[in-house]
Amino acid sequence: MVLPPDMTPLRVLIVEDDPMMQLGLEQSLMNYPQLEVVECVADGYLGVQAALKLKPDVIVMDIGLPRLDGIAATQKIKVALPNTHVVMLTSHTTETEIIAALSSGADAYCIKGATVERLVNAIAAAIEGAAYLDPQIARKVIENLKPPPPSDANQKALQENISHLSERELEVLQLIVEGCSNPEIGKKLYLSPNTVKTHVRGIMNKLAVDDRVQAAVVALRSGIF
Repeated sequence: MVLPPDMTPLRVLIVEDDPMMQLGLEQSLMNYPQLEVVECVADGYLGVQAALKLKPDVIVMDIGLPRLDGIAATQKIKVALPNTHVVMLTSHTTETEIIAALSSGADAYCIKGATVERLVNAIAAAIEGAAYLDPQIARKVIENLKPPPPSDANQKALQENISHLSERELEVLQLIVEGCSNPEIGKKLYLSPNTVKTHVRGIMNKLAVDDRVQAAVVALRSGIF
């Protein structure tokens, strides 16, 4: 996903306690005219205060923060500002922390050390209402969400839903399972962003799911990959 070049700039709050990381994030995001960094704070408590005061469109949130961690801060912010999007940017990659972060209401999860383009993709996905998981952790989340093996009747229904997918949709679904973002899928399959979005929407409709993670879970349960 990409940010439209002519859009009204999104107001971004950065919550990060590492001064060098904070500065690097601010300078990197300022290179995008679609983004406006409105403030940087260094702990979760100040992050909540700044969010309530500034009402940003997007918050880039670390997890390991002083006074109030990023998960608790996100929970508080989402209660007060449900339309504010939170992108977790962290070095924490354990399953417990990942699931806790997403359960807190975070819209996206990026790993520190990823490219700024990947962070911007995560912001774009969050703004569009799509969950974004860094490819490094997508499989962990999917495996954590996998339910027990389905009954014979449910397995038959899964296979029937899968059978409705076109060959191209199966290719796109496999890349979703591998944790690829829409732009990455487009590059791998030589498809335009709109075409990828159309295929993803078609996959979710045919599989009767609400988001990409659920689509990946259905694919894994079906055993096609």
